Parts: sequence; C-alpha cells; structure tokens
Amino acid sequence: MDRTAVPTDATDDRLDAVLYRFKGMPTRVFVVHMRSSLAGQFFRRAKMLGMMSEGYVWVSTDGVGIFMDRYSPEEVDAMQGVVSLRPYVQETDTVKNFSARFKARLRLENYTADYVREPTVVRFWAYDTAWAIAAAAEAAGVTSPAFQTPQMSMALTDLDRLGVSATGTTLLNAVLNTTFEGLAGKFRLVDGQLQLPAYEVVNIIGQGARTVGFWRPESGISQDLNAGSAKTLKQILWPGEPRDTPKGWTVSPNGHKLRVNVPTKRGFTQFVDVGNVSTTGNRNITGYCIDVFDEVMKNLPYPVHYEYVPYPDSSESYEKLVNQVNMQKADVVVGDVTITADRMAEVDFTMPFTESGWSMLVAVQKDTSTSMWIFLQPLTTSLWLASLIFFCFTGFVVWVIEHRINPEFRGTPWQQFGLIFYFAFSTLVFSHKEKLESNLSRFVVIIWVFVVLILTSSYTASLTSMLTVQKLQPTVTDARELVRRGEYIGFQEGTFIEPLLKKMGFQDRMRSYSTADQYADALSKGSANGGVAAIFDEIPYLKIFLSQYCDGYTMVGPIYKTDGFGFVFPKGSPMVADVSRAILTLAEGENIAQIEKKWFGDPGSCQSQSSAVGSSNLSFRSFGGLFLITGVVSSAMLLIYLVTFFYGERDELRAAEAAGSGSPSLRRLRAWMQHYDRKDLKSPTFRTFNDESVRNGSEYATRTPGWFDSPCNGGVAAGANRIPEEAVGGMSPFSVSRSSESNAGISPPAGDTPASEFENSFERRAGEAGTSQPQQINLATPV
Repeated sequence: MDRTAVPTDATDDRLDAVLYRFKGMPTRVFVVHMRSSLAGQFFRRAKMLGMMSEGYVWVSTDGVGIFMDRYSPEEVDAMQGVVSLRPYVQETDTVKNFSARFKARLRLENYTADYVREPTVVRFWAYDTAWAIAAAAEAAGVTSPAFQTPQMSMALTDLDRLGVSATGTTLLNAVLNTTFEGLAGKFRLVDGQLQLPAYEVVNIIGQGARTVGFWRPESGISQDLNAGSAKTLKQILWPGEPRDTPKGWTVSPNGHKLRVNVPTKRGFTQFVDVGNVSTTGNRNITGYCIDVFDEVMKNLPYPVHYEYVPYPDSSESYEKLVNQVNMQKADVVVGDVTITADRMAEVDFTMPFTESGWSMLVAVQKDTSTSMWIFLQPLTTSLWLASLIFFCFTGFVVWVIEHRINPEFRGTPWQQFGLIFYFAFSTLVFSHKEKLESNLSRFVVIIWVFVVLILTSSYTASLTSMLTVQKLQPTVTDARELVRRGEYIGFQEGTFIEPLLKKMGFQDRMRSYSTADQYADALSKGSANGGVAAIFDEIPYLKIFLSQYCDGYTMVGPIYKTDGFGFVFPKGSPMVADVSRAILTLAEGENIAQIEKKWFGDPGSCQSQSSAVGSSNLSFRSFGGLFLITGVVSSAMLLIYLVTFFYGERDELRAAEAAGSGSPSLRRLRAWMQHYDRKDLKSPTFRTFNDESVRNGSEYATRTPGWFDSPCNGGVAAGANRIPEEAVGGMSPFSVSRSSESNAGISPPAGDTPASEFENSFERRAGEAGTSQPQQINLATPV
C-alpha cells in the first residue's frame, strides 16, 4: 500500500513518526529493507509502540538475516517472530576447515577477545572475491599495475593527476569470465552480479534464527533442498505467537469506524430506505440489504465498527457510488449493487446475497379469440402425427391376425381397408363391436385401449384448461418484436442495464422510472400514449412489483444472467472472504428467510400470472413411453402370428408356389398372398355349420365351437358361423361334404359313390325337407 524511506542516521523520534503512521493504516504486513545497524534500532522502537504483538507480520531482507551475530540480546528480543532471508552456504569440509583457520587466526591476533564468532557469508564472499581476482590476474598475465600518466597540459584536480591502468580492462574481463567452486558456492558473475544458488528462509525465535525453508530461482519455496520436498514453509511463529496465521489486515485501525456508503433511492425502498433526518440529526437507514449486512457483521469472528453514510447521487448512476470505494472516500458500499465485470475491475465484491438475472415485464390482456380450430391446440403436431400412425398400425395388426379366422374382418378390399381404420379409431370412444377370435389380437387391443384411455384423458384435460383457465395473454413476448415495432421501453434509473438495452437496438426509445407505481402507470398507458410497452429490470425488483400488482402484469421472455447483489469492498480487502463465508452461512439458515418475509412479504400471498400464460400443449415426448409399449407389443404379436402362419402352412405354400408361373420371387409372393387371403378352415370359426342354415340358405349361427368339438368325432356345436364361400360353390375341389339328417333317414353314401352325386343328393334332400328341423351338424373336411 505504501513505502517510506528512512535516513540511515534517523533518530528515535523520526522512527516513531514513521511507525505511528503505519500503525494508523489498515495493513499489518511490513517489509523492512535496512542496514543491520538501523534495523536493530527500528525494531526496538516498533516493540515499544506495541507493533511487535499479535496480528502484525514483519518480513526483512537479508540485511537482517545475514548479520544476526551482530545484534545485541535486546535487539534480538525485539525481533521475535520476524521472518528474514540469508544466502545459503552448504557446510562442506572446505567451509569447516576455513572456519577453523579463521577463528584460530582471530584468536592469535586478538588474544584478549572473550568470544570469537563464526565467519559470516560476507566473509566467505570476500574470500571468494579475492581468489577470483587472483585467478583472473594470473589468467590475464597481469604482472604489474602499469599505470599510464594522462597527457594533459594542466591538471585541474588531484583526480586528474592519477594514472590510468593499462591492464584494467583486461583484468576486468578476466574476472567476469572466472568461474569456480568457492566457499559460498559456485562463483559466477552475470551482468556483474554474483549468482546465489539459494536463499535460506529463517524465523527469529529465542536467541537465534530457525530455518523454516529455502528459496531457489528455479523451483521457488520449499521446506528443504530435496527435489520432492513440500512447496511450503515450516511452521512460523509470528510476533505475539498467535495460534492462527495473522490476517495481515485490520478492519478499524486505531478504533475508527468504517464508512459504509448506502444509496439514496426514490423507489423500491424495500432494499434500502434512507429515511428522513431525525431531530438528533441522524437518519434511520433500514431495508433488506441493511438487515442482511448487519446480520453478516454479527457472524464475523471479530468485531467490526461501522456507520452508514447516505450517498445522494446514487439515483443518477450506481457507478459513482461504487467509485467511492475505489477513490478511498468510502470503506464499504452496502445496497442493491449488482455484481458486474466492469465494476469488479476496480473493486472487490462479496458473493451475491440475492437472485441473479434481469428480464422483461409486460402487461397482459384477456384472450378473447374464439378460434374454430382450438380443438387442435391441446396436442402438438408431432403428437397428432404419432397418434395417427399408431391408430393405423394397430388396426392393421389386428386385421392381419383376424383376417383368416374371423368373418367380420373379411369382405371386399374396400370393406377391409375401411375396417382397418374404423376398428382402431372406434377405440377412442370404446365403440368397437367386432368380436376378436385370436388371443394375439386381443392382447394388442388391451394395450392399445390403455394407451387410448390415457391419451383421451390428457387431451380432454388440456382442452378444458385452454377453454376455461387460459384467459390472459401477454401483450408481447419477444424483445426483438419491440425493436421491430419501434415501441418504447422502460428501465429503473441508475441501473447498469441501460447500455445493454441500447445495444439491443432501443437507442432513443427508452424512459426511466424509479417506483413500482410508475411502472404500473407506464405499462397501463402503453407506448402510444406516453407510456411503455415493456419494463426491463432485475429479477428482485420485478418480483417486488408483481407482489404488489398481482393482476394485469407478468414477467416474460428470457432471463439475462447476472451475479445478483453483493457488498463492495476495496480491491484486495481480506474482509471479502470472511463476509462471503458469513453470507453463505446466513443463506443456509433460517434468518435470511425471515428477513425476506419482513421486507417482501409471504412469497405465496400473490401468485404470478406467468403460470397462466404460455402453451399447455401436450408433446410427443410426454407419451413416448406409452407409444413405445404399444409399438413393441403390436410388433411382437404380429411377428408371432407371421412365424406361426408360415410354419403351419409351409406345405400348402410350397405346393402353391410349384403350381404358379413367372419368376420365383413373384410366384412365391403371389402364392403367399393368395393363400393368406383364404379362410382358415381349420379354425374353430369356420369348422362347423348348421344343416338348417344350409337348407334355408341362411347364414350360420355365430357361436364358436367348444373346446371339445372336433371334425373327427362329428361333435355337435350349439351354433355355427355363416357358410364359408367354399361350401356355397367356392369350396375347394379337394374337399367333400358329409351330412346326415335323422328325421329323413338320410345318411352319407358309402363306397365309391362319386362326390358330385353326394352333393346333388344333399341339395335335393335339403330342398325336399322343407321346414323339417336338422338334428345334426354337417362338417366339411378336406380329403
């Protein structure tokens, strides 16, 4: 945030002035870059002012870490908790040998000294530098200084009289190119600077410094110099030895209250209401945003002192209100401030505490249209087509199964074609009268009737809803339609969506409003009468409006995404994370719901009209499962029938194929179709007939023979179906008819009596019988 230069000969008063100014700032992290002599004095004064206590963070450069042996016990005690750096020197055998010889030389030359310190890294650098110069001089071949006297007529200063070394450039280049392994590590100069292999991070604790990590140019911070070590520092004891890592930032330095700016609104005061000035000169600032902020501040782990300050120019633009924090004229902004990308470039927002997005509000009108085709609207086009296809498919499957065994599914081609459609569609009102003979077709119809029941019930419910409930329609549903028609639109003053509306094409056809009453008045007038056709605003404001005006208005169109309302803090403020966590905790509890109910009322007290607007059409996706079931069942029954038919009639099909003419494929297809079109005489339906019906030329009884009636035992059936075509002249020449009539004593001819004589005799006897009643059923069986 700031930096201050301190003179090397600064007095205690000068240092106190600097420290007092730092103490009044919110930051609690300080970086010290000083010589060792001034650093000791600086930390003593900081401790006296209480700045080496809990909550403060002090980091120093290597000016402190290298010269730890030079500080007095009092200065070291003042530095407790300071984190510093010093160049890392690996303790090799060469370093140990040098340290022993260095201390021995010091004792020899200073025999009166009580304590001889270990050599510091500066002494190692000095030794390596002397070695580098000696090696460079030897490599460059420098044997003598060889100074040249300047050629000047008169020397102006003593400096001008000095000579210039003739070997200086050569020696300098040799030193820069010298590389070797020295005491402090590899000696190598880049751009004249010594390249250090690593720095040691130390924490001043007790009487010395404890190593907490290392820093290397190629890998950064690590706990040790191993390749796989953790990329963090070891535990650091900060000033005051706190349990947790200091936040490095204080909310109210020196006890000053935070200045919290709030917007001054003319409408929608449920969010922020500044109120009037009281007799004491204070304002009663209330609202939803205020209650949420107060509750959040209570949940913070530390006390925060703040005061609300109204900002009068917020109605013109909220951008000015947000810039108060950026210009350091306010510490926090609380209100209905929307989080946007442009604003976040200048300040920091907490996580949102309201819904996000903005949409369009329009008036609704009664739907007086009486379309003659409204009965088609309950179902979508895809569902109508799917229903028609499955009606036809189901009728076709039933006809295929019943055609050979059921006389009600026979007749001329047009009759059979009509029956396919009639049977399936008659299931809509369950009026189908055709008797089904096959269990396969019965199963198909059972499933289909179940589908039809659900489909018709849903259609009836949807049509009823359209005719009785759906009475209101929005005047417009698309913003592009408003642009095309040149309609005026409205927005709330000071909102951030004004430039977005201009980009959508409204340009000069926009009017600003501030209250919900103005919204209602403008929408009721309409665009042609000085009002607007639609209002664009954020979702929280629209919900407040709809809670006050239940009838006549609705929210339509897409919801354009934003991040909702948030609290504004300075860039980099550590309070943002704490306040965001407190907002999340508040949202998960019941307090936030109580605050919303206090300012916005019961959310269920006024239902939005949006539920009554829009399409209630039923789509194919809603009935996809039903159509899938009936399709699978019908296809399976059809497949079972065809497999059974081809397998049971394989001999007759082969014989018919052999008797035909033409190509094999065409002959096979014609034979199969002709054979399929014939009645199945082995079916119980066509297996028996009544003698009286034959004599009178009437149709057979319609009862199907019982389980134990057989063409082999001549069993009597209670009734018979009408006469098959083969028995009335269309009978196959490969079959004969046997009959008996007990009251006339007629019996079938025996022996080798021709079949034609038997048939003529049967017809003649039947005619002579007159009104006599038959007593036995005649059977026609293939020979």
